[in-house]
Amino acid sequence: MIFKRKPKTDYVEFGQKQPHWFRRHKKLAIILGFVSVLLIAGGTVTALYVVNKKPTPPPAPANVVKPVPQPVPVKYFSPLTGLQVADQAATTQAVTAVMIENSPIARPQSGLKEAGVVFEAIAEGGITRFAVLYQQEKPALIGPVRSVRTYYVDWIAAFNASIAHVGGSLAALNEVRNGSYRDIDQFFNGSYYYRSTDRYAPHNVYTTSQKLDALNASKGYTTSTFTGFTRKDSVASKTPNATQISVTISSAPYNSSYTYNSATNTYDRSVGGAPHLDREKGQISPRVVVVMTIPERTVFEDGNREQIDAIGSGKAVIFQDGTAQEVTWTKKSKTEQIAFTDASGNDVPLARGQTWLTSVPLTGGVSWQ
Repeated sequence: MIFKRKPKTDYVEFGQKQPHWFRRHKKLAIILGFVSVLLIAGGTVTALYVVNKKPTPPPAPANVVKPVPQPVPVKYFSPLTGLQVADQAATTQAVTAVMIENSPIARPQSGLKEAGVVFEAIAEGGITRFAVLYQQEKPALIGPVRSVRTYYVDWIAAFNASIAHVGGSLAALNEVRNGSYRDIDQFFNGSYYYRSTDRYAPHNVYTTSQKLDALNASKGYTTSTFTGFTRKDSVASKTPNATQISVTISSAPYNSSYTYNSATNTYDRSVGGAPHLDREKGQISPRVVVVMTIPERTVFEDGNREQIDAIGSGKAVIFQDGTAQEVTWTKKSKTEQIAFTDASGNDVPLARGQTWLTSVPLTGGVSWQ
């Protein structure tokens, strides 16, 4: 019998049993096909999602609250003393100058400690007198009030101030009554002054800040516009070179001295060899002491009168913060303020606070250590 081998074919007839290898590869093919379907389906879904997905808007910017800049506080300073004051209105507050006596029988005076600026000079016969200026300062009692001289008027004129006095020399009265000044002479305004009963005339004329304010208001003298001294903050020197000051004006009862007080950075004043006291407020201690050398001579007007050249230029020494500085003083006209310059011509500011300016003749002088 002859057996013939069936020819190889690439298929299996229906119903016939597939070979083992075919069944194994067929299962793998099915698995791979299923995985392919899943991958295709997943890719399709992902593609559709990506296509149909709306872009996510960027996050809204954070609501950043910008800090509101705080306004820089405005500071106002008195043109008289350089000290800080409450508001702008205070800088134009009316200034009043009062002539106060300094003979020994007039001491202790009232109102000196609270003054903003004090001018000291010889009035007659070597006896000194003060032109005392107030702006924010309001002492309850001021005096004894005495007469005025022309050089005090020259100093006061630069402050646009009212001038309180009891008469004066003929030349001074002709000047102060010429219509260019705020004259509040006691002679014509007696109800705003009074005579005390504890002192003898003519050393007993007094007034008050309240009375002077009322007198100024009645005449419309409610503001003062002027240029004060150049000012600076007061800073005590670490190496003070002027702790004892001696000022020779005329004679022992009127010569003055100062002791530097490091605790307060001021100068405790003495006159006639004793502490200079305010009757109500005690020790007088200016922040700044200026000693100006000014030519002086005796002239005959309505009698023998002192003549001091307040307008001009000369030597001066400024004592402040425990130090002494030699400078030049210059006053160009009645209404212009005194300027102080160093050897290079630079302006020298004065510390804020009470300023005491003394005029000494060429025969006088000042020393310190």
